[in-house]
Amino acid sequence: MKKTILTLSLLGSVFAYSQEKNNTTKEKQIEGVVITKTKKAVEQKADRTIFDFSEQPQLNTGNVLEGIKKLPGLVSTDIAGMMYQGKMLDVYLNGRPLNITSNELNSFLEGMPANSVDRIEVITQPGAEFPATSGGAIMNIITNKNANKYLTATYSGNYSFSDYDKYRSRTSNSVNLNARNKYFGWQLNVGQNYRENMMNTQQDELLSSNTDRVSRGYFAKAGVTFDLGLDRLLLNYDIYHNNNDNYTLSSGFAAKVIPDATLPDGYYLKDYTFNNNFDASNSNNVRQEAVVTYQKRFDDKAKKLDFQFGFTKSDNKFNQDNILRYERFTDGQPVNNATGNILNNSTDMKIANFKVDYSQPIKLMDGGKVSFGGLYEKMDFDTESRGLTNLEYQRQTASTYLEFQAKLKKFDFIVGGRAENYDISGVARMYSSQKGLVETDLIPFNKFKFFPNASVQYSLMNQVYVAANYNRKISLPSISALNPNNTTFGGPNTQINGNPNLQPTIFNNYEIKVSAFDYAFIGYSVSSAQNQVAQLIMRDGRNLYNQQVNISNMRIHNFNVGLPVPFMIFSKPLSEIMKFNFNPDKINFMYLYAGYQKHEIDDLNNKGFWIFNIMTQLILPKEITLNANYSYLTPKGSYFYFTADKPFNNSLNLTLTKKFMDKRLTVSLFANDIFNSQVMQAHSSPLQGLPVTIRSKNDTRNFGISINYKIPTKNKLAKEDPNILNQSKKEDSSGVMQTPQ
Repeated sequence: MKKTILTLSLLGSVFAYSQEKNNTTKEKQIEGVVITKTKKAVEQKADRTIFDFSEQPQLNTGNVLEGIKKLPGLVSTDIAGMMYQGKMLDVYLNGRPLNITSNELNSFLEGMPANSVDRIEVITQPGAEFPATSGGAIMNIITNKNANKYLTATYSGNYSFSDYDKYRSRTSNSVNLNARNKYFGWQLNVGQNYRENMMNTQQDELLSSNTDRVSRGYFAKAGVTFDLGLDRLLLNYDIYHNNNDNYTLSSGFAAKVIPDATLPDGYYLKDYTFNNNFDASNSNNVRQEAVVTYQKRFDDKAKKLDFQFGFTKSDNKFNQDNILRYERFTDGQPVNNATGNILNNSTDMKIANFKVDYSQPIKLMDGGKVSFGGLYEKMDFDTESRGLTNLEYQRQTASTYLEFQAKLKKFDFIVGGRAENYDISGVARMYSSQKGLVETDLIPFNKFKFFPNASVQYSLMNQVYVAANYNRKISLPSISALNPNNTTFGGPNTQINGNPNLQPTIFNNYEIKVSAFDYAFIGYSVSSAQNQVAQLIMRDGRNLYNQQVNISNMRIHNFNVGLPVPFMIFSKPLSEIMKFNFNPDKINFMYLYAGYQKHEIDDLNNKGFWIFNIMTQLILPKEITLNANYSYLTPKGSYFYFTADKPFNNSLNLTLTKKFMDKRLTVSLFANDIFNSQVMQAHSSPLQGLPVTIRSKNDTRNFGISINYKIPTKNKLAKEDPNILNQSKKEDSSGVMQTPQ
């Protein structure tokens, strides 16, 4: 007990001392020797948590989705999306929203190698500078890499395999090229991802399936920067291509009306046995993004003016063919009634936006800053099924913001507001057997709304803070939730549809948090939501329905705590520890996280659940690093309209890492879910109809090797450039663009 108390009381001082020493080493060049600032594995800021991917092998092996699921405090499920510390996440890529969720988001993140990510910022308190549509919180995935003057290159490769009913392989490769001349600098990052995986699913006794999936992903990111005096012009172009094939064997039961009056009761029982029902589907997505940014800089480096224009186009096609289906009449023999092409759907999304951001210091209390700007965005989203454009959705958003930051002795204040005007409209079409083609207008959303935010932070002592935050946000329904067409496997008795009439969600977010020395924190937050978008799964007889609905009112409560424990505190006296200048990423330590979350929904008796995460780092002989990451989420808790029968998270991952060739070559061996305990099993709580028990198991246990090789430049005085691969104003931890070098 005494050691535990000593751990809690001395932890802050140890980490404060070490970080203060390490963080004062700004990058310098002394006789050809480059000293770089040490990255931190986890940083707690007033408004965000930053996870470094580039130097953590346990995160940057495999694909991005696998790395994200290892982050402490994050819950990711196939049925209800992603949440961090009780807040629904809006996913950004390099400072801009992806505008996709659910199954399409998972496929996109699976197609990105984790070693292409530099860091992930989870912004739990988005200020007025962020669009009010950020909802509860933002997960910003930053893929930028620093560039060196003169040509340099970095290669990253990854291979892993799983062995369940058969052997399956996964590979990823990427190359990052950087160069600069006296006129401009450029960067090019290209890569591919190949992935074979398996998924078994069960929905009551009505549907059982086994899917073999082959995923192929390709990406290219190009950036060019021109220095125009103090100003900079950045040109970026990104392209992502995912091509996925699914081969599904299924069995189940379904009831269907037969137009033949001679059959008993006019029904037959569809009994299609395993290995006798076979479907093949393909999903093909191409996402392109072009961005032009002009950064106006002044003699006063704290004053900044940015102009940015961006255009995004994303096309997705989904097809499913039924190749074999045996059906059995109630009193007859099985008959092959293969139906051929079942689904033939496509989507086309276009987003154009222009924004302006300005900030400068002002004389306010003991010093302050004012920021203001505006954004105009236009989205067109069309869906098509078998040649019929069954949804035309348009959204225009015009917004402006003003935010003040000030300091008074030990207090820091942020007060701001964002005004946004929405004009949402559209048309839905469908065929009716009685009326033919039916066309209806969507429920319009044409409103002007104001979203305030306020934060206060008090410094208890050096690097120990107490902060209280409030913000009001809105979350617009994602395009995947609006899509009326099914873009996943559809069985003969399943109805999977989006809802084009979903209404935006309004959030009121409150939080109080105590943080110490970047790593340790304890906090409580509550999000009150109106019209929260959620997934419903129900059954009616022998038919399954998967729908998107609005929850009129709900509240999400979240308590969480994070605590690092350096192992030396149990073996060394305090006097010796305080004299020891160490880097936390180079010592033996354990990081503990625990969170409790409860979803309150009217007319439902939902229970809360606990989230636990333990990450341990051990430095072995020969400078080999062992990282262990264990995640567990208690069962029987309710997650929106689902209750977990088994833990959503339950996996142990191990990574061994060794650096060679003067740390230019990094080799990692890893094993994910070594006990094969990760499985998703839950039952639904629908508003009507009967509940459904859902179970899915992926081949999460896999083993592999990851390699990262940095080809050195021959010029030892090569100077580091700022990131230019789709850099945006909010990509640094302080929320302000770093001044060009």
